[in-house]
Amino acid sequence: MNYKKKINTKNTSVKRRPPVKKGKASSLSPQDLLQHTSKLPEPSAVPFVAKQAYAEMDLHPMLLKNLQRKGYTHPTEIQEKTLISLVNGDNLIGIASTGTGKTGAFLIPIVQQLLTTPNTRYLVVVPTRELALQVHEEFQQLNRSFGFSSVCFIGGTSVGKDVAKARHKNHLIISTPGRLLDLVGQKALRLQNISGLVLDEFDRMLDMGFIQSVQTIVSLMTSRKQTMLFSATIKPGQEKLIHDIVPGALTVKASSGTESSSNVKQNMIKVSDGENKFDVLHNLLKESSFKKVILFAETKRTVDKINKQLAKAGIHSDVIHGNKSQNYRTRAITLFKSGKIRVLVATDVAARGIDVDNVTHVINYQMPQSIDSYIHRIGRTGRAGKQGMAYTFIN
Repeated sequence: MNYKKKINTKNTSVKRRPPVKKGKASSLSPQDLLQHTSKLPEPSAVPFVAKQAYAEMDLHPMLLKNLQRKGYTHPTEIQEKTLISLVNGDNLIGIASTGTGKTGAFLIPIVQQLLTTPNTRYLVVVPTRELALQVHEEFQQLNRSFGFSSVCFIGGTSVGKDVAKARHKNHLIISTPGRLLDLVGQKALRLQNISGLVLDEFDRMLDMGFIQSVQTIVSLMTSRKQTMLFSATIKPGQEKLIHDIVPGALTVKASSGTESSSNVKQNMIKVSDGENKFDVLHNLLKESSFKKVILFAETKRTVDKINKQLAKAGIHSDVIHGNKSQNYRTRAITLFKSGKIRVLVATDVAARGIDVDNVTHVINYQMPQSIDSYIHRIGRTGRAGKQGMAYTFIN
């Protein structure tokens, strides 16, 4: 594999590039990434082993049956560490690497609460449409045979249909912030009688782009009794925001919140001056091990360009970015999950919320804008205890 020009991860001395505008070249250097990566565990390292199987826990028998149907026999580390507290109604902040069962960590206690506590209702707020759909699908599987009503509100869908759905009493509402507040503004939805709140990917939810919406949502939930915050990463400077939303919450960590998953082996590929970057990519994709690949680029234009180049090279691919309709994005993910396309080319809209089994590789065709973005991107592989590979192109 002589076309791979890997940067020495021990003696790299690449100068940091000057800050640039978002959508242009990244201001990160290879050293920035190296300082926030985890090495694969040593063969002698002891993997996490749950103390109890789900069947041994004090959960509703029908919930246990649905967990068994999904193949969930034992909790993951974040699930085991948070389950009892959340079932008891505690406020909690959970930190765990991507692909380690964070969605189940809050949905399993929610279903248990719905089964045992009358008049309980929950709201799950997420930053992306894809993540909202994923959470809704997971809840429907755990909710099988129970009949609890749930609804998913996201942009890019019919507002009129959402207004009609919002007027019903739903046990669980999953939504992106913008559509949720649209429905509140139209008086189709009231948050005053919802008792539980989940902020999934809370580090992103507390960014400047979302924080006002989140603060409005929190202020409207006057009957809120339980709050859960979950994410893979923690951003410096958000402590006060977190305290304002959920003062005195229990913090549980199954990872540091500042490193990538130890299940992902990470490599960097130097693209020399004058070398054709797409040719380097094409050579990578010729390897048989690249069976299911998510490729990230910074701009919609670049994503579309790469997709066209892949098509000309005879590689089945499709795209996800903000200019595509929700139906298009959903269809592209379905094709990717089914294996009908091998490469999904995306902007960071796909860095959170795409949970696809057996993604073998993540490729950063362009350097991400932040360490958090890098961690979430490469977290699309190496999920559910499996090993994954990530490559980052360095110009």
